[in-house]
Amino acid sequence: MNEILNEAFSFDCPYGTAGLWWLGQMGLLVKLGKTLLCVDYYASYSERRQVAVPIPAMELEGVDAILGTHNHSDHIDHPSWRIWAKSCPKARFVFPAAHTQGVLNDSVPAERIMGINDSESVEIGDVILTAIAAAHEFLDRDEVSGLYPCLQYIIRGNGVTIWHAGDTLRYEGMLPRIKSFGRIDAALLPINGRDGERYRRNCIGNMTFQEAADLAGEVRPNTVLPGHWDMFANNPGDPYAFKDYIEAKYGDAVPCVIPEVGKLICVTSK
Repeated sequence: MNEILNEAFSFDCPYGTAGLWWLGQMGLLVKLGKTLLCVDYYASYSERRQVAVPIPAMELEGVDAILGTHNHSDHIDHPSWRIWAKSCPKARFVFPAAHTQGVLNDSVPAERIMGINDSESVEIGDVILTAIAAAHEFLDRDEVSGLYPCLQYIIRGNGVTIWHAGDTLRYEGMLPRIKSFGRIDAALLPINGRDGERYRRNCIGNMTFQEAADLAGEVRPNTVLPGHWDMFANNPGDPYAFKDYIEAKYGDAVPCVIPEVGKLICVTSK
């Protein structure tokens, strides 16, 4: 079995504890109690990727749910989802309901599909997952269906709350919604930013590292992790600048950990 998965399965997760394993970009394994989730994992090989695949798609097994925040290939990796539909036969697939047909096209059985929208929640094992709309770079709510194409997830279970921000900018009304969940024990925020050059080539942006740091400074999670900075040379971020800015501006109030691919981050509720 893959080393990272083996560690995740064997990790002792008492109440008030979570195990996190960063998988590059915004990819994250999350263990809460006995429930193991895989979020935004990009497992396909590409000449453009700068980070080796930590868990080959064919080796991912035994997870309780596969989560995708939006329909970009480094977040909903359709070739890999087709594999996981078979290799993870008990897994539920959670994603913005706007992309239901695309997931059905991946041969995921309809009874294992959990398409959700802003403010909706689903239960998976020991975990309650709640969606919040994401602005990547816009909210882009469909006026007819009311569906948002991009989401963030609040993941709660085992006495711990994890905020996976997906790809987003900060928008009016977002902060109070995050704060309504109470203390956030760990947050993964995108820091790669945006600019005109990237937008012109349809590379849709996120918060800058300063914007992400200030958002973390207002939410005050127990631990904040920078994401979306490592995978592609033409869409980078600077995690060290993010960490330095947080430490300069907020001191010990917002502990920052720069994640390493596949290395366990143990989170405890305070």
